[in-house]
Amino acid sequence: MSVARLRRAARETVSGLPREFWWLWTSTLVNRLGAFVATFMALYLTLDRGYSASYAGLVASLHGLGGVVSSLAGGVMADRLGRRPTLLIAQTATAGSVALLGFMQDPVTIAAVAFLVGMASNASRPAVQAMMADIVRPEDRVRAFSLNYWAINLGFAVSSMAAGFIAEFSYLAGFLIEAGMTLACAVVVFLKVPESRPAAAAKQDGGDVSLVTVLRDGRYMAVVGLSFLVALVFQQGSVGLPVAMGRAGFTPADYGLAIAVNGILIVALQIPVTRFIEHRDPRTLLVVSSVLAGYGFGLTAFAGSVGVFALTVCVWTLAEIVNAPTQTGLVVRLSPVQGRGRYQGVYTLSWSVAGLVAPLMSGAVIDRFGAEWLWAMCAAVGTAAGVGYGVLMRRLPPEEDAAVSSRRRQRAQASEQAA
Repeated sequence: MSVARLRRAARETVSGLPREFWWLWTSTLVNRLGAFVATFMALYLTLDRGYSASYAGLVASLHGLGGVVSSLAGGVMADRLGRRPTLLIAQTATAGSVALLGFMQDPVTIAAVAFLVGMASNASRPAVQAMMADIVRPEDRVRAFSLNYWAINLGFAVSSMAAGFIAEFSYLAGFLIEAGMTLACAVVVFLKVPESRPAAAAKQDGGDVSLVTVLRDGRYMAVVGLSFLVALVFQQGSVGLPVAMGRAGFTPADYGLAIAVNGILIVALQIPVTRFIEHRDPRTLLVVSSVLAGYGFGLTAFAGSVGVFALTVCVWTLAEIVNAPTQTGLVVRLSPVQGRGRYQGVYTLSWSVAGLVAPLMSGAVIDRFGAEWLWAMCAAVGTAAGVGYGVLMRRLPPEEDAAVSSRRRQRAQASEQAA
């Protein structure tokens, strides 16, 4: 009976979604299967090149700075040029810049090309999110985003384990393999994924929604700010944790095995957990997941073996599983159709800015005070985010279609100005 129920649940999870979604999903999976560089970059710079943790943090922050620039640009491009052209440009540029980064020797050129990689790779995210919202029915969006997140982490689980062993053989091979896989994503998009930008939005060239409109949407920007705090914590899995483990004498393969638990658990639990929480109170889910993330990383201060590090990864992974679909559903509700790319771009900005700040924070704290202080800060930031969600969600009507509400506010403001 339990096997039959599992099969029925699996069919219900994947049924009813359009073919275009599955090709986009395939592109995402291929991309993440080859995502080696982000996993071993800190180890590459500190262990192979001999640079300090602060320099590794600087390079990662420049990568994040590139993402900050392209988050907004990618959102505007997705609304103006279309989702498909934006994806093709971003993925082709990513493939070229990642390959180039593998051949860089000088510290200045390494930092400069890392900035270009950040710009190119992050430009595709608003387009992917907007395209999924375009092609999937509203009632299926949470499920679609969960499946996409599942693909991201399936690829991450495989690539993170492979990255450690590839790094021990050849770091350059990792750069070149990622470049080839990213180029394969562009081929999939070119051959199989049609443009999805709504016709009305295309005619209006983005409608009456500008970046200024998004930035003036106080409720939405509060969500973006809290997303930044949560992202700041989760970023430590790829920037603070590998450096701390390297300083403690662990190898790249050790880190790869520990962090692979994150992807494995998400692959195993994301879909069933999403089915369990999709009708639960989002306020409670966001508060609990934020606090759990902070204290999950906080427990890393007590880790002294690969097994204990893996256990702490389990804790904050559970927070990630709960937070991701809940946060994404909230963002989609707050995004009007005619400005979907721009709204997604600003949301992506929260993660990009976290990608800029987190490496600087982790490198400086580890160098000056030790890793224990970094994990304590994660606990504090996670608690602050949880409190923020608790306050914000009291002012959000739980059943309101916030995108409709946003358009109503815009019309009301236009009427007041006309009067």
